[in-house]
Amino acid sequence: MKRWIAAGILILALTGCSRYEPAKEMTRSRNGAAQSEAQQQAGQEGQETKEAEAADSDVITISSYPPRNPVKVKGIYVSAYVAGTGDMMDKIIEEIDRTELNAVVIDVKDDQGRITYAMDSPTVDDIGACQVFIQDMPALMAKLKEHGIYTIARVVAFRDPYLAEQKPEWSLHVADGRIYRDNKGLAWVNPYKREVWDYLVEVGKKAGETGFDEIQFDYIRFAVDRTMNDVVFDDADTQGRDKTQAITEFISYAHDELAKEGLFVSADVFGTIMRSEEDAAAVGQEYEDMAEQLDYICPMIYPSHYGPGNFGIEYPDTQPYDTILNALNGSRELLAASAKEDAPQAVVRPWLQDFTASYLEHYIKYGDEQVRQQIQAVYDAGYDEWILWDAGVSYHYGGLLTPEAAAKEDEHIAQSRAAAEQAGAAAENAGAGDAAAEQAGTENAEAEDSGA
Repeated sequence: MKRWIAAGILILALTGCSRYEPAKEMTRSRNGAAQSEAQQQAGQEGQETKEAEAADSDVITISSYPPRNPVKVKGIYVSAYVAGTGDMMDKIIEEIDRTELNAVVIDVKDDQGRITYAMDSPTVDDIGACQVFIQDMPALMAKLKEHGIYTIARVVAFRDPYLAEQKPEWSLHVADGRIYRDNKGLAWVNPYKREVWDYLVEVGKKAGETGFDEIQFDYIRFAVDRTMNDVVFDDADTQGRDKTQAITEFISYAHDELAKEGLFVSADVFGTIMRSEEDAAAVGQEYEDMAEQLDYICPMIYPSHYGPGNFGIEYPDTQPYDTILNALNGSRELLAASAKEDAPQAVVRPWLQDFTASYLEHYIKYGDEQVRQQIQAVYDAGYDEWILWDAGVSYHYGGLLTPEAAAKEDEHIAQSRAAAEQAGAAAENAGAGDAAAEQAGTENAEAEDSGA
């Protein structure tokens, strides 16, 4: 778990990425090196050293992570195939330059568990995980940086059929010892296994070395279909933890490890876990707890994911604005209710739908208008960041603003929110004044009655 000292919050706001620890703990972590040097310089030993340690024990010192510069992300997903196809990626960069977009999410470890570019990594090399789609990742990264584009590495976590086959001891198993497979025939690795955690962190660190600004974990959950009922978990792995505890502990571990490298950490989560404890328990995603361990939490709130009647909407896919607004209002309520004074919370950055869900019985065709409606709902819910998803990487750029228009919109939103906050504060003060006056009037009336 992240351990933050409340007194250091102001400094955190200035440095952006610092951890606060008592000086005595810091000394122990350095194997006494600083302590020995001080003794040599002063020529003092024994009792004087003990007194110095006692004096230092209450001092708060700062151990900083490398600087991390947050970006207000407006992004799109890009598959490894598209990212590795020069002319296609060049066209995407052109669209980013002329619109409000400023970020891309690129597959680094894909849905099949394959690493999408040549990565020099012990475990990746050991299992032969590379399936190169992006021939020259450093060159691509350099081009993206030239255009001021924020880069996010998508790392698919626990649905990893390749790793599960190569390292069966790390996979989920059924009672007879066979590797577990979901209803699509895909094997999953065991989210309780520390070896799996270390592999994911290893991939994340290597992506950071390549130049990515952020590591975003997807499929950071257990499988959801009924075949999971056949899985047998070893007590040595679970150690008394349930699914949500396992996922949250991994997030905490991965965040601490990757933040030390100057990386931001995010995770994709089901939108439905915000309204269903049953869904949260099944997949192992506890929205509020995960938000305490991440820099960004990315609920997948595609309107097509919600069934008829959700949020009181007959067919949510046909009402994108209302669906997104209701989902994000739920997010705000949950996080406000669970906020702790001494713990940070992740920035909420939802995934929005830029595809037509023609597989539904009741759906509408998504285009420029539907994309803009969803973005507007994000802002109206009080959030600022978003990412568009289309597996085919064919986006409706007509629903996006120019950089200049987006800057004006941001300014208007900030002014509107400030005005609303002031109005709310005034109303609260007026209400307090009315309550006080009413109380005073009641007391006076009681006094007069008593006098009579």
